[in-house]
Amino acid sequence: MLTAEERMELDILAKHGAKIRELAKLTGRSRNTVRRYRREGEAAARRKPAPKRPEKLDRFKDYVVERVAAAAPDRIPATVLYREIAARGYDGGITRLKQFLRGLVPAAAPEPVVRFETEPGRQMQADWANVGRGGDKLKVFIATLGWSRAAYVEFCDDERIETLIRCHENAFHAFGGVPHEVLYDNMRTVVIERNTYGRGLHRFHAGFLDYARHARVLPRLCQPYRAQTKGKVERFIGYLKRSFWVPFVASMRQAGLKPDKHAANAAVTRWLRDVANARVHATTREVPLERLAIEATKLQHLHAPYAGRSARSLQSASAPPRPAILGYQHPLSVYDEIVVAGGGA
Repeated sequence: MLTAEERMELDILAKHGAKIRELAKLTGRSRNTVRRYRREGEAAARRKPAPKRPEKLDRFKDYVVERVAAAAPDRIPATVLYREIAARGYDGGITRLKQFLRGLVPAAAPEPVVRFETEPGRQMQADWANVGRGGDKLKVFIATLGWSRAAYVEFCDDERIETLIRCHENAFHAFGGVPHEVLYDNMRTVVIERNTYGRGLHRFHAGFLDYARHARVLPRLCQPYRAQTKGKVERFIGYLKRSFWVPFVASMRQAGLKPDKHAANAAVTRWLRDVANARVHATTREVPLERLAIEATKLQHLHAPYAGRSARSLQSASAPPRPAILGYQHPLSVYDEIVVAGGGA
């Protein structure tokens, strides 16, 4: 039996033209041993490799590659692609799909997210995000209920106060009620300046504060420079971009269409109903829609449609006017009703 070193030596010498007799002499092996090894090696070199067995994913690979290319430089999650090819007849497992995708795109490490829990009906987290590039860029309002993790999404052209109020109204109707408080970061249409009148007493946007009083909802602010204290909505923004926006844009591109807010809102309504709010949530291990049925019983009743009145017009109509606070046109009674803690986490 030849050792690995001897086989390597024989191969090198043979490549340099050494014959059987010379190989036997140089290696100290018999000519029959050398001849048998050379014969087996030549037969192995001539032997054709066994044909690759077909696998279930084969006929879907071109589709997956096209979807990945259409979404570039963003990524479509394996779970989304799995649903798409399963609808087209794929009956294999997601593990094989993930293995194939690893050869197409590198895996990204997830960012750590800080979360805290609230009782049903207590809190909603809200934020703006930007999606798209260049002329396809849109604003998107995201709201997530803290306990059920039920989510509402609306694509918009701007972040004006009128748009923000409309999105809140639509979110409350989608959830079937109004939470007791909403957690924000530093939206300029929510808070103008933190701690203006003392620690935890912030200078709020006049129009938004009037709407908060109308809706009977307490605005709260997360800790400064700690957007991830809104961990539930922050995490959902990333999920929305990966699982909905990137596949949606890829589909629009493949159809030769430009994504706009109308198409996005029509599509995201179905996605929320069939995917996002119908999936088993990674943290709660329950379905958001099923938990929403419980949380909705703890929400406040829906209010009458907002008339769009501003706090300034309300004050000017009252007689006599109450003292203003350091140039901010809100009476002190506003802050008796709405007191915001600075550390919303």
